Amino acid sequence: MLIASISGIRGTVGGAPGEGLSPADVVRFASGYGQWVKSQVGSTQGRPRIVVGRDARISGPWVRDIVCGTLNALGMDVVDLGLSTTPTVELAVPGLAADGGIILTASHNPKQWNALKLLDAQGEFLSAAAGSEVLALAQQPCAFASVDQTGVTSHDDSWLSKHVQHVLDLELVDAKAIRSAGLKVAVDAVNSSGGIAVPMLLEALGVEVVRVHCEPHGDFAHNPEPLPHHLTDLTQAVVAHGCDLGISVDPDVDRLCFVCEDGSFFGEEYTLVAVADHVLSITPGPTVSNLSSTRALRMVSERHGCTYTAAAVGEVNVVAQIRATGAILGGEGNGGIIYPTSHAGRDALVGIGLFLTLLVARGMSCSALRATYPDLAMVKDKMELPPVDVDAALTSLVAQFPEAEVNTVDGVKFDLEEGWVHLRRSNTEPIIRMYGEAGSPQEAADLVGRFREALQQALADAPSTTSQMP
Repeated sequence: MLIASISGIRGTVGGAPGEGLSPADVVRFASGYGQWVKSQVGSTQGRPRIVVGRDARISGPWVRDIVCGTLNALGMDVVDLGLSTTPTVELAVPGLAADGGIILTASHNPKQWNALKLLDAQGEFLSAAAGSEVLALAQQPCAFASVDQTGVTSHDDSWLSKHVQHVLDLELVDAKAIRSAGLKVAVDAVNSSGGIAVPMLLEALGVEVVRVHCEPHGDFAHNPEPLPHHLTDLTQAVVAHGCDLGISVDPDVDRLCFVCEDGSFFGEEYTLVAVADHVLSITPGPTVSNLSSTRALRMVSERHGCTYTAAAVGEVNVVAQIRATGAILGGEGNGGIIYPTSHAGRDALVGIGLFLTLLVARGMSCSALRATYPDLAMVKDKMELPPVDVDAALTSLVAQFPEAEVNTVDGVKFDLEEGWVHLRRSNTEPIIRMYGEAGSPQEAADLVGRFREALQQALADAPSTTSQMP
């Protein structure tokens, strides 16, 4: 499967070109991106320079070699960070005054997937307009550089350490207090680059680390999406080793969730809520999350006398809303923390530093801290994308629920007195996502089930179409 969208190029490894992420596809899309960068830089600025980093996926080395070689053949220099994280590359692009960056990671997707995630010169994901330009350029013939104009690839493995130091230097990360607390933390990094980065940060903070799946060989020990049923090994390690908490990150270390000392789940939705509680208590200001995130962030923001705004799903959309509102903090309910004082990207290492500072300052257990936040339950469901007009089907649901406050910025979100449901097409997988939240797990499940049935009927009545992916 190959999904080329404004969110990046993502596919399963193998198969014929155009059907999976093949070497030919990597060349094609890397060339499209390289041409776009060159159009932004202009011909008078010398050779463009691109930062490349990857997670530990088995396919990573050959994808990296082809990406770097293609960019060199376009007359571009490359700085290869080696095993890295998405936020590390985001920091390195402006840190090296580079013209762009590519992270080779399929984020939370299983090991058979890989992807090219594309950054601009600010180290931020491309806008929708820029992403569309890259996709268009990838379909056009490409002129490569002459031999004397060939670019070179250099290697720089210092940026994980620089990223850790960046976190330690943040004003709202109290490294001294964390070091004095004598914490013990279990870490599940699903055998990817977080197995290097997260222990490096924790040990710099004086934390005793219990490693769970931290060998970065890319043969993921479980589904890499940090959900409770995937993290049984981490839960057992936390309890067995008497840890103060457990930390789980996805393969590229931009999602973050916690397990409490008693083995209960803090909840990835509440990662952002807790970090917001810490940040807003010291530096009040607006907050932002996407439409599929918990209401609890709005509730905690209001508790601090601050405003909250919802954005369309997707990091680039949340960042745009952060800038529009002057927000002090933003993110997504998947455990993604965006702290613009640091940089405008989801960053699990920054989230760890801020969360541990809060935990130590409160002087309470992880489970006791979780109990201080609203007790809402969320259900995350999905449905395969059928060959029909999904947008028309979603729109048709609006008339069926006149009691709901409706938001159509991204799919359709129905806000009801008892909770909310958000239905939208995924930007990264051929599915319809169905998220809902209510006062209890059963109420949330019933709410999502009610809308699932209505959507299934609407899809059955919708006109067919041959193209559904963005």
